[in-house]
Amino acid sequence: MLPVELRTPNEITRLVAARVRELRLNRGWTQQELADRAGVTLATYRRFERTGRIAFDRLLKIAVVLDARSGFDQLFTLPPARSLAELAARSEPMTRQRGRRRLAEP
Repeated sequence: MLPVELRTPNEITRLVAARVRELRLNRGWTQQELADRAGVTLATYRRFERTGRIAFDRLLKIAVVLDARSGFDQLFTLPPARSLAELAARSEPMTRQRGRRRLAEP
């Protein structure tokens, strides 16, 4: 099995859907039961199992019901600091930054 770093976004979403399906089946729940427990529509849940596509907040609801929240706190984390200076810089309050507007070319 390929590491997640080498997979496409589509492959990752399908893998997550397959894992959720496996957890659901291990509990002996139907799609309807899981959808009801998570507060999502059956159509939304079925589409998720089939395609891997689902809104993030609904995926979180499903994860809560399946007691599978532990990995969500690892999303978008900073890598470990490589030096004390880098660690100190991270602890300083950040100033607001905005992207620059692109000027239309004449």
